[in-house]
Amino acid sequence: MKRNHFLTLTQGELTRLNKYGVTTISFVVAIVWGLMLYFVKDAGIFSKLLPLIIVFDATMMSIIFIGAVMFFEKTESTFSTMLVTPVSRQNLILSKATANTIQLIFSSMLIILVFYFIKDVQIRWVLVIFGLLVSIFFHSLLGFIFSFHSKDFTSMLMGVITYVFLFSVPSILNAFDVIFKGEVWSYVLLIFPTQAAIQLINVGFGAAITLKFYLSIVVFLVIGICGYAFYILPKFKEYAVKQSGV
Repeated sequence: MKRNHFLTLTQGELTRLNKYGVTTISFVVAIVWGLMLYFVKDAGIFSKLLPLIIVFDATMMSIIFIGAVMFFEKTESTFSTMLVTPVSRQNLILSKATANTIQLIFSSMLIILVFYFIKDVQIRWVLVIFGLLVSIFFHSLLGFIFSFHSKDFTSMLMGVITYVFLFSVPSILNAFDVIFKGEVWSYVLLIFPTQAAIQLINVGFGAAITLKFYLSIVVFLVIGICGYAFYILPKFKEYAVKQSGV
């Protein structure tokens, strides 16, 4: 990967996110989450809700924003231009994921900073930023898969909703001890990226660093690297050629 190409593309993707209004929407969503949390008076519920909201922002919104950018590029027919540029597919994919990670890090940190000051939430800054970086980047890559298999933005949203129902709801129910209760389930559910994200980000909010923390990193690394190398990278060229009409 040529560093100058990657940095230029990342800067361009950040500009594109702003152009399409994705950055604005990201911060609006952060404000909505913040207002919702502000009116939660029960300290116990708040302490569980805040990390989950951050996880939700870092996972589902990562997928949706990548899908939005891919959809806008499709409607503007920019894929044909991409195919004749000297940059590699690796640069194109990773710059989009990196730009999405940067803008979502800022919006998530906005929520955290607000409650750090107004509700004196205890934060392990290095660990929470690490958890956000890993979770957002992974789910940004996942956003490409949803884009590859969606005819339009609406069908992509339906796919994301299905993903949340199947892979996120069990983790949320486990976090609130509703269903899938107990320590055993918290390990079993680590096969789901949402559960791994919850474990990483919870540590940033003061949870103990246990085996689940390290297993979560392994889950993201294994699924992320394999998914990128064996599916996203080869599929991206096919998708770009198809959308360009070549």
